[in-house]
This record gives sequence, C-alpha cells and structure tokens, in this order.
Amino acid sequence: MTAVILDGKSLAQRSEEDIRQRVQALKDRNQDKAPILATILVGDDPASATYVRMKQNACARVGMASIAVELPSTTTTQTLLAKIEELNADPDCHGILLQHPVPEQIDERACFDAIHLNKDVDGVTCHGFGRMAMGEAAYGSATPAGIIRLIEAYDIAVEGKRAVIVGRSPILGKPMAMMLLNKNATVTICHSRTQKLPDIVREADIIVGAVGQPEFIKGDWIRDGAVVIDAGYHPGGIGDIELSAIADRASAYTPVPGGVGPMTINTLILQTLLAAEAAQKAD
Repeated sequence: MTAVILDGKSLAQRSEEDIRQRVQALKDRNQDKAPILATILVGDDPASATYVRMKQNACARVGMASIAVELPSTTTTQTLLAKIEELNADPDCHGILLQHPVPEQIDERACFDAIHLNKDVDGVTCHGFGRMAMGEAAYGSATPAGIIRLIEAYDIAVEGKRAVIVGRSPILGKPMAMMLLNKNATVTICHSRTQKLPDIVREADIIVGAVGQPEFIKGDWIRDGAVVIDAGYHPGGIGDIELSAIADRASAYTPVPGGVGPMTINTLILQTLLAAEAAQKAD
C-alpha cells in the first residue's frame, strides 16, 4: 500500500498566498492598517521563544503585523491579566496569543479565559471551546483546527469512521475529539493511563497521536489502511507515533516534521485575519 502523505507544509504555503491577498485587500479598505496579532511570552523558555518567533515571522510573511509582549518569569497573574485586558481594549489588536506554558505561579486558565472571544484566535478559552463543541461560531484551537483543514484538503472521509485520539489536553486532545464528533465520526478519547490501549487503537480508522511522549503509540497497534495523524514533535524529529512502522501500511499519514506543525501556525494567522475581517465589518 502506498500511503498518501498529508503534507501540511505545502498546504500551509498555498494558504499563505491566499491569506496574503486577503490581508492586502483588507489593508486597501482600511487605510493600509494591517491585521495585528499580539503575542505574549512570559519568562525565558527557549522553546517558547522560538515558537513565538515562528508565529511572528508567519505574520510578517503575509503582511500582517504583530505586537510582541515579553514579560519576566516573575510576572504575577494580576500583571498578566492587566496586560490581556489592555490588549482586549485595543481596537487595533485583532488576536491575542498567550504562549503556553507560563511560569507556575501564574493561573494559566484564568489568563486564557480573560481573552475576549472575538480575539481568541488560538482557541484557548473555555467559552470558545464550549461554543465550538456545540457547533456555534468560535475560533477553534489552532492545532486541531489545522488538522481538520488538512483532512479536508486531502478529502479524507470522516463521517461514520471510528476515530481514536490519544491525548486529552484542553487545547489539543479534547477539542480534536469535539471537532471530529461534529464531523460525524465516532470518537474515543484515550490517554497514557487507558487500559488495553493497543486494542482500542487497533479499532481506529483515524488515529490522532497527541499524548506528548516520543513514539508512545507503536506501529503494530495501528491497523492497515488507517489514517494516521501525528500531532507530536520531539527532539530528533520524531512524533508521538512510530511512523516508520506504518508508512507502507497506512492509507494516509502526517510526516514529522512537515505535517501538523505548519498547519497550526497557518491556522493561527488565518483566524487572526478572520477576526480582523469581522472587526472591519462591525465598524
């Protein structure tokens, strides 16, 4: 079997060209004002700094602007909440990204939930999650929303299929499950403590690895012909799934790197553009 490679990198590049044209059109209608994404980085974690820089670079490539907010590792919840409220009140700021994780003394959930729904372009608030789960308008969590876009671009059948998500994080596993459920898949959420996990994975038509452990999901757990989505990334360029063992057995799979990652960033900037377009219409 020759598997279809779900190439998120090339899809994101094509999407950027469309976003670039829409950004220019919006600027033409709005006195050359670009959509703006505010990125908030708390502390000095090198990986987080790299991720934020990648998102800022993506904004620049499509003609969008970004506000870089950098706060020290000693920042309190109150200080961070005040900064978020300042950005909420700024009409020129269309999206707010709070980079995860924040230092342990900060109430991350309270800070996520302080982001206004219309600026929650990373899809991290409880309000946004609830609306998305109910099929109402909201910006989806960027990684699972990017996965849905990738699945749709390659015409992967979802309706009626058995989908298994391994991972239950509030910004990946849980929203991924709701998005697939909304597309009429039959969904099972598993995690590292699930009993008889290999047996459950073997039943999956669609498997999403989102557990955050290198090659936790073994190739022999996955049945022939499955669609394999690996949302993990670890040093050495490996994901959460043993992809080398399924490349000639899966019907389709996401490579690591170059699969899910580029679609996460692309979805973030797309949703920032959508927020800017909605704000312009409301004026």
